[in-house]
Amino acid sequence: MYQATFEVEEFAGNIDVVADSYANVDEMEDVGDLDDEELLMQAQAGVQSIPEQVRSFLGHLYANLQSDKARDLTYNYEIQFPKLSDKYYAKSSWPEPQYVAALVNDDGLFLILYRELYYRHIYSRLHPSLETRFRSFENYCDLFNHILNSDGPTDLELPNQWLWDIVDEFIYQFQSFCTHRSRLNKRSEEEIALLKENSQVWSTYSVLNVLYSLIQKSNISEQLRAQQQGGDAAKVAGEFGVRPLYRMLGYFSIVGLVRVHCMLGDYTLALQTLENVELGNARALYTRVMACHVSVYYYVGFAYLMMGRYADATQAFVHILTFVARTRQYHQRQQVDAASKKAEQMYALLAIAVSLSPVRVDENIHAYMREKYGDQQHRIQRGGEEALDVISELYLFACPKFITPNPPNYDVAEPAEPQAYQLRTFLREARLQLVVPTLRSFLKLYTTMGIDRLSSFLEMEPAELKNQLMVYKQRCRQVKWGGGSDLLSGELVPSTDLDFALQMDMIFIAESRVGRRYADWFIRNANKVHDLVVTLENRQDAVAASAGKPPAESEAVVVV
Repeated sequence: MYQATFEVEEFAGNIDVVADSYANVDEMEDVGDLDDEELLMQAQAGVQSIPEQVRSFLGHLYANLQSDKARDLTYNYEIQFPKLSDKYYAKSSWPEPQYVAALVNDDGLFLILYRELYYRHIYSRLHPSLETRFRSFENYCDLFNHILNSDGPTDLELPNQWLWDIVDEFIYQFQSFCTHRSRLNKRSEEEIALLKENSQVWSTYSVLNVLYSLIQKSNISEQLRAQQQGGDAAKVAGEFGVRPLYRMLGYFSIVGLVRVHCMLGDYTLALQTLENVELGNARALYTRVMACHVSVYYYVGFAYLMMGRYADATQAFVHILTFVARTRQYHQRQQVDAASKKAEQMYALLAIAVSLSPVRVDENIHAYMREKYGDQQHRIQRGGEEALDVISELYLFACPKFITPNPPNYDVAEPAEPQAYQLRTFLREARLQLVVPTLRSFLKLYTTMGIDRLSSFLEMEPAELKNQLMVYKQRCRQVKWGGGSDLLSGELVPSTDLDFALQMDMIFIAESRVGRRYADWFIRNANKVHDLVVTLENRQDAVAASAGKPPAESEAVVVV
């Protein structure tokens, strides 16, 4: 399994992300043979081709960026931009940046931010070319150099959602480029030559360099540590960290590092990265952006799953899935859509975790999971090769897109397959864990049982069954996180509600049953009855009003 060797100390000081002029990459338009008049006519035509509503949006966005109107910027970014994208550019790119420059006085910083939106739209709606991938990386270099290498803090202020999307999209495009680069059988000779000559583009070192530098510049780790100790975060924030832009970018970079380390297969380092982030804290900064909140728990849960800590993985997935189900009506549609897609993946991972290490979960989560993946869970519990096939199917659907840290060998046609390698690693652990649901399904039916009888049920020799029982005993004890900032810590505790003792050829079984929470069930259904009564009363009043009759006096309803 890949182990990253990057250390925080290696990224001390200012960075200067290399953004060279890439060899053999032509400009977006060949203007060498055009005179000034033709260029002017071309620019005018390009500006006139922009719809009036889009020009108005760009003007307002530019004005709001200049005046730091946070609420108006949030409306421009979260409401207007998606609507205009759906209306005018559902199957095409936004206007070329050189045409937009004429509308914003050729403002350099605005054009950097516009290009970020421009390339992001191409990635989400179209298929980016290799040149587009190069130029998007160059634009990110310009943006992060402006933020990190300025003499003092920049005056730029952006909404939290936009800042999260910048970091998240930066990592997504890095992952997309690594995948694109590794598929050598689909690349032309010209593309391979360009990739060889520009190996620094979207390199793992450059991406990690940016994320670590944002964390260091903002002093966000020191701020979080001071808050945990009851101190004043502002005293350790520094000149840059007191600004919301740097503080939030540094915080989101921590979450981004968790994602990158998971994509590289280093799950221990991924959990160590969150040592100053309090999971379960309702006031934590990650709760300010729904996508960030979901991302934190998805990668924490996945890291626990890959480390064989199924109880901790289950706890992480149940927590965030409950949050998504309860708060989806309070967020924008595009945020809910993205969270729902990630939630579907987490339900698949939760089905694997619960099947391999059975444990009681929230009733609503369990009901949806049983409806969605009940058949797959039943097939996993039966064991055998069929169970491994089902686990493979669910895993490939729900796992992150893994990458290799280094460029491939362009002279060899065989591409690296990090996805297949991580699957094989997980299946080796899952194959041993499959004994738990299989044996548990038989043991829970008895309080005492002979080895011979159980071996006949399982169709195996008694000696082999004893080995399986010892494996079951060992697999039912896992390290479980008990809270705190160290996600790698925990106590070795039983992970199942069923235990047994083996004496000679007799198995003595003990099951610790957890009483059902009837109070929650009655309260939930009492509230449903009350809402139904209120709805019927309102409908009765509406009918009476339409008939010209006074509304009937509502009777008191007592719910016991």
